[in-house]
Amino acid sequence: MRLLISLAVSVPIFVFLAYIDVSTRYADRIFTVEAVAARPVALVLGAGIYPSGRLSAVLADRMHTAMALYEAGKVEKLLLSGDNSIAHYNEPAAMGDFALAAGLPPAALAYDFAGRRTYDSCYRARHIFGLDQVIVVTQAFHLPRALYLCQQAGVDAVGVAADQRAYLRSDWFAFREALARARAWFDVHLLRPQPVGGSRIDIFAPDYQGRAH
Repeated sequence: MRLLISLAVSVPIFVFLAYIDVSTRYADRIFTVEAVAARPVALVLGAGIYPSGRLSAVLADRMHTAMALYEAGKVEKLLLSGDNSIAHYNEPAAMGDFALAAGLPPAALAYDFAGRRTYDSCYRARHIFGLDQVIVVTQAFHLPRALYLCQQAGVDAVGVAADQRAYLRSDWFAFREALARARAWFDVHLLRPQPVGGSRIDIFAPDYQGRAH
């Protein structure tokens, strides 16, 4: 009985401390488009798309922010990282189509089709794409976790918040994010899940094929 009581008290405290660590560790590494220092790559994290391929409001704002970084000369390439675990759902391709329709050249775009979770996107940025510095582009509620995961994966990351409007599901995002931050700590330090692997991809190589990968 004492063990059960001890666990009932200690586990929530441990989870809360994990949440605080993820929430605060890299909070000073978030900048605006104008203030962030230039880096070679913006890592743009996927979010929902509709069956038509249209981007959700959250994802459209991430793309607008990433394109602003590119147009300001702050990055040379956008690494579009999202879920393509089933054939008819392809976040990176939809993100790329959005950027191309806005006038970005194909050479500005690189694709990670196995960024199924933020953990995976950060891990693969380092271990598949060989990146050691990125600007992470996502919403403010997501940035502390994204920066934590990238830093822990060995990527020197700073963030730019993509918030450009009020989002209809903001309360749900906040609730989900609180749980996800605690999970991120456990993923890094205890669970260590293995993302989709593969051969190294050099997105700056002259023969980089983009969507051929």
